[in-house]
Amino acid sequence: MTSDITPTTSRSWNIALWVGQIALAALYLMGAWFHFLSPEEAAKMGAVWMSEVPTALPRFIGFMEVLGVIGLILPAATRIKPQLTVWAAAGLLAIQALAIPFHAVRGEFEPLPFNLIYVVLAVFVLWGRSRKAPIAPRA
Repeated sequence: MTSDITPTTSRSWNIALWVGQIALAALYLMGAWFHFLSPEEAAKMGAVWMSEVPTALPRFIGFMEVLGVIGLILPAATRIKPQLTVWAAAGLLAIQALAIPFHAVRGEFEPLPFNLIYVVLAVFVLWGRSRKAPIAPRA
């Protein structure tokens, strides 16, 4: 902790970051569940793209999302290699860096506002856990 951050500010930032981590994890768990649906079920729910790509692609995306969720919460909660939380946020941000142009090229602009919510939360966690309120590893 740097000298210009008061314990109250640090605690407030820590709480805000945990809220961001949990919200991001919840959103990605919903996304992962969606990516593990059968292509026919997903298409009925509006994700036509899933029926137009090999089934392995959405499954892979869903698996990476689950790993990202684990990385967002577990290292920070246990304080075992908490820097992995920053890497998990970066990985989830990379998913959005690929998803946004994929949907835009296909003319699927409806999901883009939701993608931006994912981006904002991932950037917040990435910045916060690397700069503002990093979690110290277990001693």
